[in-house]
Amino acid sequence: MSDWIDAIPTDDLAEGGHVVVEVEGVEVAIFRIEGAFYAVQDVCTHDGAEIGSGDRVGCEIICPRHGARFCLKTGKVLQGPAYEDLPIFPLRVEDGIIQVRDDRWD
Repeated sequence: MSDWIDAIPTDDLAEGGHVVVEVEGVEVAIFRIEGAFYAVQDVCTHDGAEIGSGDRVGCEIICPRHGARFCLKTGKVLQGPAYEDLPIFPLRVEDGIIQVRDDRWD
């Protein structure tokens, strides 16, 4: 089982903002939306480009390269050209610090 990685203090991530952290060699984008936090792999499953800097509409992220759209809560593809979901990562807040881990191989 992978360890929890300290990512960022909750106060350092503004509402509507995001940050990219490395978790066991994987780039993970963490978003703060309406007070909740979501973590997805920072890569579009369509072509491998980073996705964190894409436009956001509510809890959806739009890939800046080809317009694929994903749900940040579930990772589900909402619009092509992507057809594979984004990997999502568990996160928690401990003592005001957002922690994330990669449990895909546990």
